[in-house]
Amino acid sequence: MEYSKVALESKLFEIYPELNAQGVFMSLHFDKRTDAWMVGLKKEHHMLQTYLDKADADSCIEGHVCLPLGAKIEEFLNNFAH
Repeated sequence: MEYSKVALESKLFEIYPELNAQGVFMSLHFDKRTDAWMVGLKKEHHMLQTYLDKADADSCIEGHVCLPLGAKIEEFLNNFAH
C-alpha cells in the first residue's frame, strides 16, 4: 500500500487526538533498512523514538488503531504530557 508521510501523520493525529491536545510534536520517516516507519514523539525536552512496522502503518492508514504504537503513545503521555 502506498501513502505519503503527510497522510500517515495526519491519520495518526486523527486516531490519537490526545497528541494534539497535549501539544506533542510527531516526526516520521520511513526506514528502508527495517521496512518500518520511525516515529518520534516530543513534548518539551522529553522524547520517544519507536518503530511502526509497515503492516501496522497500513492498518492505521485504513483507520484502525495501531495497538503497539497506541501503547507507546499512552505511556509517553502518562509520563511526560500532563
